Amino acid sequence: MFDRIALERTKYFTVALENIYQEHNASAVLRSCDCFGLQEMHVIEKNNEFAVQRDIALGAGRWVDVYNYISENPTDDCILSLQNQGYKIVATTPHTNAYSIHDLPIDQPLAFMFGTERQGLSEEVIERADYCVKIPMYGFTESFNISVSVAILLQVIRQRLENSDLSWKLTSEEQTALKIEWCKKILNGGPALEHQFRQSLQKEL
Repeated sequence: MFDRIALERTKYFTVALENIYQEHNASAVLRSCDCFGLQEMHVIEKNNEFAVQRDIALGAGRWVDVYNYISENPTDDCILSLQNQGYKIVATTPHTNAYSIHDLPIDQPLAFMFGTERQGLSEEVIERADYCVKIPMYGFTESFNISVSVAILLQVIRQRLENSDLSWKLTSEEQTALKIEWCKKILNGGPALEHQFRQSLQKEL
């Protein structure tokens, strides 16, 4: 199972949540990240602390790497960290001048940033974003629930990547390292087993 799932994992695109105050929404986003093969999720904590609701996340927190930003200016720290890793910052917004999720350029790694349903993203994120993106809507209401928005966006971007010639999956080395980390999380004596595994790999080489 680990082999099959690691093969589908990606860090080419990721999700960052800014100050989400409803735990069930954040937990549902974490679950969607796992379901669509994202290995990392980023959480900006200003005055709202991130906590996983297990009955909603259904164990996704064990398999997805979550990075929390809780400094004096967590938004700045998160953006800088993502940019240093080569990501283009994408602000999700209902604004009419934004890219559609179907037309957004995907030729470079993307970090999709989501804000609260009531207030949306901070001006800092919108001003520093490389792109703005929106989900097409056809009703009276102006936005989806955030967990629904994330799921829709991830499904579309994932499908577009699968239909592209881009190298967006983990390398074989990254897959091996990831499987080791997963094993350490579920097995007693994980570090010792990792040591034995690495020794066996060296002998094979």
